[in-house]
Amino acid sequence: MLGRIATARRGASILGRQAAKRSGFAPLSTLIGAASSVQTESKWIGGGLKFDSRAIPAHAASYSTSRPLNSAFLAAYDEHVSERAAMADGKMGGIAPKPLDAAQCSELVEEIKAASAGDANADRLVELLSERVPPGVDEAAYVKASYLSAVALGEVPATLISQVRAVELLGTMQGGYNVGTLVTLLSGADDDLRNCAAQQLKHILLVFDAFYDIEDIYNSDSSTPEAKTAAASVLESWADAEWYLSRPEVPDKITVTVFKVTGETNTDDLSPAQDAWSRPDIPLHALAMLKNSREGIDPEVDGEIGPLGQMEELMKKGHPLAYVGDVVGTGSSRKSATNSVLWFMGEDMPYVPNIKSGGVCIGGKIAPIFFNTMEDSGALPIEMDVNGLNTGDVIDIYTKEGEVVDAACDEVVAKFDLKTNVLLDEVRAGGRIPLIIGRGLTGKARVALGRDGGVSDIFQMPIDPTDVPRGFSLAQKMVGKACGVDGVPPGKYCEPAMTTVGSQDTTGPMTRDELKSLACLGFSADLVMQSFCHTAAYPKPVDVVTHHTLPDFIQTRGGVSLRPGDGIIHSWLNRMLVPDTVGTGGDSHTRFPLGVSFPAGSGLVAFAAATGIFPLDMPESVLVRFTGKMQPGITLRDLVQAIPYTALKNGLLTTEKKGKINVFSGRVLEIEGLPDLKCEQAFELSDASAERSAAGCTIKLNKEPVIEYLNSNVVMLKWMISEGYGDPRTLERRIARMEDWLAQPDLMEADPNAEYAEIIEINMDDIKEPILALPNDPDASALLSEVAGDKVDEVFIGSCMTNIGHFRAAGKLLADRATATLPTKLWIAPPTKMDEAQLTEEGYYSTFGTAGARTEMPGCSLCMGNQARVEPGCTTVSTSTRNFPNRLGQGSNVYLASAELAAVASIEGELPSVETYMKHMANMDAVAADTYRYLNFDQLPKFVEASDRVEISEEMKAAAKKLSLL
Repeated sequence: MLGRIATARRGASILGRQAAKRSGFAPLSTLIGAASSVQTESKWIGGGLKFDSRAIPAHAASYSTSRPLNSAFLAAYDEHVSERAAMADGKMGGIAPKPLDAAQCSELVEEIKAASAGDANADRLVELLSERVPPGVDEAAYVKASYLSAVALGEVPATLISQVRAVELLGTMQGGYNVGTLVTLLSGADDDLRNCAAQQLKHILLVFDAFYDIEDIYNSDSSTPEAKTAAASVLESWADAEWYLSRPEVPDKITVTVFKVTGETNTDDLSPAQDAWSRPDIPLHALAMLKNSREGIDPEVDGEIGPLGQMEELMKKGHPLAYVGDVVGTGSSRKSATNSVLWFMGEDMPYVPNIKSGGVCIGGKIAPIFFNTMEDSGALPIEMDVNGLNTGDVIDIYTKEGEVVDAACDEVVAKFDLKTNVLLDEVRAGGRIPLIIGRGLTGKARVALGRDGGVSDIFQMPIDPTDVPRGFSLAQKMVGKACGVDGVPPGKYCEPAMTTVGSQDTTGPMTRDELKSLACLGFSADLVMQSFCHTAAYPKPVDVVTHHTLPDFIQTRGGVSLRPGDGIIHSWLNRMLVPDTVGTGGDSHTRFPLGVSFPAGSGLVAFAAATGIFPLDMPESVLVRFTGKMQPGITLRDLVQAIPYTALKNGLLTTEKKGKINVFSGRVLEIEGLPDLKCEQAFELSDASAERSAAGCTIKLNKEPVIEYLNSNVVMLKWMISEGYGDPRTLERRIARMEDWLAQPDLMEADPNAEYAEIIEINMDDIKEPILALPNDPDASALLSEVAGDKVDEVFIGSCMTNIGHFRAAGKLLADRATATLPTKLWIAPPTKMDEAQLTEEGYYSTFGTAGARTEMPGCSLCMGNQARVEPGCTTVSTSTRNFPNRLGQGSNVYLASAELAAVASIEGELPSVETYMKHMANMDAVAADTYRYLNFDQLPKFVEASDRVEISEEMKAAAKKLSLL
């Protein structure tokens, strides 16, 4: 059995049943079975990944027909189709129309009910209902499933759709609202409907508790022989993995045309932050992919629309395009980046509008989160030497031999090894998640039929590593605990329990859509939290809708929703953590200072939230060990940048993208030597592991700062309940888990003989001046003395890399300035509304105001670049997370530095000399105790008084106790 042991699975079931009680619908985790290597069912749709030639997309031709005069619905719909077809000047046929929403689907159903078979519109109305409604538990899917169920059960007259056809269409809806009707029909008297329902269920994986309903029909003495036979046929089909074997095998040879983007492609290039509002509308958002000019890329409209004509011309060669790059997918954990690539280079999914799967992505290096989102989408990601590939090359990829051949001359241009032995199974199944789910369903069905639950006769199973380490690292022990074992060695596949899952607002709508596709109406992860930190300050109309609708979506499934204006996701989510546990989040900076997190794209985040587990090939670890003492004037941000600075010096990291070396990529960054850091300080280090392309990060801390942090956080969470934040039961359960830990505080430690891929020693005695990240690469590092004198136009102090201490430090430095006005434009954006309130109370906002600073709503502000932006072409010093080209401003040059150095730069109008910087910092050590204080809510009367009014229910205490014992 892979990964989690039975006790951990029972924990997920406990939470799942609680979520089901809230939502009235069985959650995914109720499908957990002892013989299955996974617990749940998830999104999957039939159809196969096709690698043969395809024509240039022509959405206008696909969706537009002559408009009938007697259909108000079709008249409005055709107008929408025409508008979308004209976008981007009609290049590549424009873009596909949006899927039907619930109101449109209701109108469509009414027209179908009123129509007759001979009507001119008949076929088209049925086609739209069949093809243009999202599956799962989308609101429109509810309308569709309700109507089709009524037809199938004979409750309404069949007009354009017969009873049998209604059953067939229910079978295309993946799972959720359609399953109950299909199961009911298994016991029906009509042979045709019964057999048709059985046939549909054979290819549906999202069956939830209906699995046991089918099992009961099969075993019950009260079932008719016909019903037993139908139920048996479904179980036999699942047991034989017909859902998988009916899909085409991945060909031995795949022929593609190369679309190469040289250098580094980050997710900002593929899914620009400024266009984040359009991410749920995949065809529209894809227009912005690679919209900025760069070597070898010719956008249709520079800065607005990507290279559609260039891709269209390449498609004329008659082969699918393959995305190729030196370094691909670094930066944010945006599945929207994968969605955009696959929109042009993937394959349509039958009965799933406006989403594609499949495709090929090749990189010299592929960032781990991006690699995973490609896996989850059914694509084939390959890491190999790409120096011999150029745009326009036609290549043959030999999937089993691991060779890439130039089709023109039949010469081998590169060789590769697939990342895992399971990868081709994932492609055939339509993605990693459907493979995991389907494998589990096959095993469960075999057990139900009295067979052995093993499935290795059909599927490639993950291969355990042959080299077992002598000891486990901290991360390996944390993941082991989440799997019910002592530790998980590198290279082993596992499924750790997800204790904490985070979602933010520019990926949240996509996570919502993924949850609908998973037919999820109740979370199985212990705590799922949604924030609105990326869009609250400057909301577009679509953001306002999200702010009003997404909280209810999350809370009705048992999640916790923040409110616009509350601040940055991480500053809140970190205060909800339980030590030594595992989680994930739909933001690449979900990097816990307690426990370990593996950030992911929205699809995998939805899977983790819905099922309570996370598929993981345990990464290797790199140990960074700090020694010595921090020197005067040196900050934690300097230690952050000392990591890539030292790795560059040691030859473990390069900034050159061709043949990129990055010792941290895909590995867990484990940090020791700073055990007395406050948890807020520790996050500054763990947060920056995202910029290293690390899979995750751990920091070894002493118990004292963790106890202090949790005592504060218990009060904050009780205050949240008193303020009406929901779901209150989830908050109560988390408070109880924290209190359980505080009653017996204990922290895991790495084994003394733990093994690491690399150990990097950094002596803090040797760091005597600030270290910055150079424009525009967070890996490129330099000492302040090497860049002093560079003129600075704008300064940003904010982002998840900051805490209240940084703003006090900046305020003190600004208060000592010699001039009334600053020579720079200074932006101030604290991470949370609590920080803002405390800074205001202490008088720092007065200081910022008299200095002429622009104070922003608590949240991400400039950091992501989707809201306010710096002036084009300016030089900026920023405390933000990363400085990719065009991120903070078009053509801007961005240095990353500490809040202290940023404040000094704002005063001086340039990067100061080391001597000038140290003069400004001379008085900071004397006031450090006052400056670097953190928000201890258990010492703030307003919060203590509110928390005293909150009682934790015995039910939630008991639930927390069970979880703490896992």
